[in-house]
Amino acid sequence: MTRSSARKQLRERLKSGPVIIAPGIYDAYGARLVEQAGFEAVYMTGNGVSAGVLGQPDVGLADLTLMTSQAHRIAACVDIPVISDADTGYGNAVNVRHTVREFEAAGVAAIHLEDQASPKRCGQLPGARPVIELAEAIGKIEAAAAARRDPDFVIIARTDAAEAHGLDEAIRRGKAFHKAGADVIFVEMKAGPTVLEDFKRVTSEVGAPCLVNMGAGGKLDELDAAGLGQLGLRIAIYPGLERAVAGFAIREALAVLKQDGNTGALRSRMLGLREYNQVLKLAEIEEWERKYLK
Repeated sequence: MTRSSARKQLRERLKSGPVIIAPGIYDAYGARLVEQAGFEAVYMTGNGVSAGVLGQPDVGLADLTLMTSQAHRIAACVDIPVISDADTGYGNAVNVRHTVREFEAAGVAAIHLEDQASPKRCGQLPGARPVIELAEAIGKIEAAAAARRDPDFVIIARTDAAEAHGLDEAIRRGKAFHKAGADVIFVEMKAGPTVLEDFKRVTSEVGAPCLVNMGAGGKLDELDAAGLGQLGLRIAIYPGLERAVAGFAIREALAVLKQDGNTGALRSRMLGLREYNQVLKLAEIEEWERKYLK
C-alpha cells in the first residue's frame, strides 16, 4: 500500500465503521507485530520514542528530527496507516509548517498537535500542563492544515486544557480547532469518576471525529471497541502498550538470567528463531535473493 492510499484509507474509516484501534509502539519491530496481529492502524508514541531511543521521560527532549526519522522507519515497514505524536509542532506556526511537511515526507498518515506550552510534558505525567492562548493555538492548527501537500493527510488537534481549565474550555478549544481545519479532535483527560459522561459530552458537542487516549486506568480502560463506539469515539490509541509490556517482560527475563545463570526457564515465553524471522519477513528477502542475486 502506498502512503497516499494509507492516508485515504484512514480518512475514509473516520467516516464510518467500528472504532479504529491503534496500538502504541515506538519502533519498527513493534509496528510489524501490530500489523501482523491484524490491526488496521498503528500509533507512534512520543513517550515511547523518548524512552526507547533516549532512555528519558517524555518532557520535550525528543525533537522533530528524532521523531520524523523514527516515523520514517516505522512507516516504511508496514502498509497500515501510521498515526504519530508530533507534540506541540516544535515551535510556532512557522515551525508547524515545517513539522507537517517533514511528517508527510516520513510517510505517516496522521499527526496530532497539542496546545501545551513549551517545554511540553506527557499527558500521563502528574500535574496539569499549561496551555498556550487559544488564538495562538488556532493559528498553529490553521498553519498545519495549510501546510499539508496531500489533502488526505489527517490533522489531529489535541487540547490539554481540561485538567487546568475544565471540560467546557477543552470543548470550546476542540470546536475552534475543528473550525480551523483539524480533521480529528483529541481531548486529553485524566481518568476521573465522570470520564465516560465527559467523553459523551465531547463527542456530541465538538462536531468532529474524536480520538481517545487509552491506558490511564479507570472506567474508560474497561471498555472494548464497541463500548468506545457507544461514546461516539472514532479512534482509540494505546500509547503505553508496547513500552509497558516490553519493559515488564525484559525486567522479568533479566531477573531469571541473574538468578538462574541461564535462560532455560524463559524458553516457553520467548519467540523462537522461526517466529522471530516471520515477524521480520525474512522469507520475502530470501525470495528476492533467489530472483535477483545472479
